[in-house]
Amino acid sequence: RSVRQASGALDALAQLLPDTAELVMPDGSTEEHPVSHLKTDDIVLVRPGSSVPSDGIVIEGESEVDEAMVTGEPVPVPKQNGDRVIGGTINTTGALVVEATAIGSDTMLARIVQLVAQAQRSRAPIQRLADLVAGWFVPAVMLVSAIAFAAWYVWGPAPQFSYALVAAVAVLIIACPCALGLATPMSIMVGVGAGAKAGVLVKSAEALESLEKVNILVVDKTGTLTEGRPSVTGIEAHGTLSESDLLRLTASVEALSEHPLAHAVVSEAEKRGVALDQVTDFDSPVGKGARGTVAGRSIIIGQERFLSELGIAVLPESASAMRAEGATAVFVAVDGRFEGILRIEDPIKTSTVPALAALRDAGIEIMMLTGDAQATAVAIARRLGITRFEAEVTPERKQQVVASLRAEGLVVAMAGDGVNDAPALAASDIGIAMGNGTDVALESASVALLKGDLGGIVRARQLSVATMRNIRQNLFFAFIYNAAGVPIAAGILYPAFGTLISPIIAAAAMALSSVSVISNALRVKGV
Repeated sequence: RSVRQASGALDALAQLLPDTAELVMPDGSTEEHPVSHLKTDDIVLVRPGSSVPSDGIVIEGESEVDEAMVTGEPVPVPKQNGDRVIGGTINTTGALVVEATAIGSDTMLARIVQLVAQAQRSRAPIQRLADLVAGWFVPAVMLVSAIAFAAWYVWGPAPQFSYALVAAVAVLIIACPCALGLATPMSIMVGVGAGAKAGVLVKSAEALESLEKVNILVVDKTGTLTEGRPSVTGIEAHGTLSESDLLRLTASVEALSEHPLAHAVVSEAEKRGVALDQVTDFDSPVGKGARGTVAGRSIIIGQERFLSELGIAVLPESASAMRAEGATAVFVAVDGRFEGILRIEDPIKTSTVPALAALRDAGIEIMMLTGDAQATAVAIARRLGITRFEAEVTPERKQQVVASLRAEGLVVAMAGDGVNDAPALAASDIGIAMGNGTDVALESASVALLKGDLGGIVRARQLSVATMRNIRQNLFFAFIYNAAGVPIAAGILYPAFGTLISPIIAAAAMALSSVSVISNALRVKGV
């Protein structure tokens, strides 16, 4: 029953997917099919109140989807054309037509269940303490049992053999280290399951243990501190092109990029009804920008540093006011000549400020690393009270900073969501991926926050602290119980009180010790 309770969150996740789905046929009619028969690219209708049958993209309709069981987000999330939906979440208001992008074991839900189950089976480093003690404890108990038998057989009352046998067997039974073996894995199982229910996906017991030791958190800016959904709020043309042409050429190239700033440019073009052109020779140097050829014209997009490396003179003073206000300035060059700047702003997440305050209260220092310009980083850092930061950093530099912090003896957690964060996530003690990030970031991290905000880090650390405190309590109970039980079972109280524990009582006491450890471990569910 305890194990079932510990894996309750996992079982609930596994049962979220519905049994059937309404498949939209080519003629527009719908047919009900088992979810197991769905294929990628199938079109399904999700009615109000129904569960989404697979991961997919909304191609028609508007609604709000309850993602609480998967991400921990208590408020239904608005969904419209182009938005992603997660299999197992519940459609609340309007009907949605969804194109399936992942089914079966490839869905986010299936991957979560698999990773959580794997984490629950993993061993925390603190388990080595229990293993070490058990390695010495078992031979010691065997020796105590033999000594008790000999002592009762030589000096005990008649019948000596019966007393000796009872004492020796009682010692072996009461000292059975079941509680010691359960102390760590039960707490880990409950803690990882509780985290999954709250949208905190811990991939290993070692990560859960290390979280409480973190004393510095390194964060990326875009998508971590901010929404990661920036928008274009201004266009400055400084060359021969009009604002519309500058946007058209830039958006055409950025349409092939996965960077959040690129999405903002493309969204602005769509909003203004600007048609995009075909692009050839596309390239996207990580952490620098993008480039491509549009109708025979060479387009280069990125920061001032990237264009300067290519020998293109820009007007950096034009971007200073933007950066001072926390906006990002994206420089654009056409045919090797500077043509203009796009002003892009990414709002800070509402959860960021209280989350940073809670982390500071827990004694964790905050450091920001961003690929944005210095002035933008200064503005964001000032607004969030971050005193330690670096701007215009490359993925390699992020990795170097994390490595240098660890060399100082700090326990480093790194939070990010992009491809450029993956090296630093892998190099840190604890890599934390935001759930709205890329697959590369999620795979490189030790912890994934499915809700995608820093509040999840606060929750993850609270869970780590509670789980490790619970494990120490369990180990203490197990050690104290055995330390007290073995001499009593051996008959140390008999000379003074005439008391000798029978094997039956020893068996009951041994079982109760395991029950007490399990019951204590289940308290982590309430954290």
